[in-house]
Amino acid sequence: MNLVATPARLSTASSQFESEFQARLHWAADADAAIEQSVADILIDVQTRGDAAVLEYTGRFDALHATSVQALELTQMELKAAFDAIPASQRDALQAAARRVRSYHEAQRKAGGQTWSYRDEYGSLLGQKVTPLDRVGIYVPGGKATYPSSVLMNAIPAHVAAVGEIIMVVPTPRGEKNAMVLAAAYVAGVTRAFTIGGAQAVAALAYGTATIPAVDKITGPGNAYVASAKRRVFGKVGIDMIAGPSEILVLADGSTPPDWVAMDLFSQAEHDELAQSILLSPDAAYLDQVQASIDRLLPTMPRAAIIAKSLTDRGALILTRSMEEACAISNRIAPEHLEISSNDPHRWEPLLKHAGAIFLGAFTSESLGDYCAGPNHVLPTSGTARFSSPLGVYDFQKRSSLIEVSEAGAQVLGPIAATLAYGEGLHAHAQAAEMRLRKA
Repeated sequence: MNLVATPARLSTASSQFESEFQARLHWAADADAAIEQSVADILIDVQTRGDAAVLEYTGRFDALHATSVQALELTQMELKAAFDAIPASQRDALQAAARRVRSYHEAQRKAGGQTWSYRDEYGSLLGQKVTPLDRVGIYVPGGKATYPSSVLMNAIPAHVAAVGEIIMVVPTPRGEKNAMVLAAAYVAGVTRAFTIGGAQAVAALAYGTATIPAVDKITGPGNAYVASAKRRVFGKVGIDMIAGPSEILVLADGSTPPDWVAMDLFSQAEHDELAQSILLSPDAAYLDQVQASIDRLLPTMPRAAIIAKSLTDRGALILTRSMEEACAISNRIAPEHLEISSNDPHRWEPLLKHAGAIFLGAFTSESLGDYCAGPNHVLPTSGTARFSSPLGVYDFQKRSSLIEVSEAGAQVLGPIAATLAYGEGLHAHAQAAEMRLRKA
């Protein structure tokens, strides 16, 4: 059979270019309802039945039958045996590639958010180009409460990152506009703003309308409808995170006035009945003092009912055996806000691995971080600080790898790439590398 390749021929001078170009780029990624339901059922089943469900689906879909999930785990000995069994040329190629990949990513780690490059010993250029997003949408909550601080925290890092356009959406129930929110949009450099909210606002930002331009990424918190909409449009656009109820965790050695800590717990509880406020301390008497402060101060709070329900349903005062143990528990929780309320906070900070933001010392109330300390207050919640970071300039940038291989570098890298490509059965990859090799 004679096979031919007929790539599309396009011209930007053609009046049909845009439609042809878009048609060429189009990829229907919409999953049908049956696939969505099947995936949902599997997720629930694995969540409910654990290993038994994993084994069942592995047998069903992979035709791999085992008596336990442990039997499906590859040991380090098996991995090493596989390495030893492949030809020496493939082992050498893997190790050479790994060294280069490691060198590149070590340089990436050191470079931070700047464009950078270096040349290796063969004169090849390797690096990273950092560029801002073209257009982002920021969602600002409205309704029960208004948050001008959210405007600043979302728009300013986008502005600093040199994003081309910043589109703000904010609900204004009954047409009531909050002046501080609008002022904050002005101060922060918002490009365009719309008084819409809810899932419809997220959809408009993601897909675009005749009036509202489609964006590349959506950031900012909202209610459950907003969170669900952001989750569903992810992939069409980027999102910052799916925000859950607000959280604060205080590690206290008993040296901070108990009223201060009680108010810090209130500061998150007043957000929402589902917010979580937890205090960890090795001092039982101190916990009693904080509880007394809670009892005395609660009636003075305008949002006392919300605070009371939050603390009752989700709050905790936890006695620990030591501050070290308190730190270990904190790492398990991975809280959004973590206060080290101690005379010597820097003693404990090295023990803490997971938190959206860490507030060091008695004078560092979480509320300062919410408004004006400088770091962003859009933080990972619900334990996602284990793998997520605060919103920042880097959320509004993207990175492109830079690769320029010299002729001398091609002689070194070509055989490595070809060996690996042949090992994967990708002969065109291999020959593309080999064509650059000098003839003997």
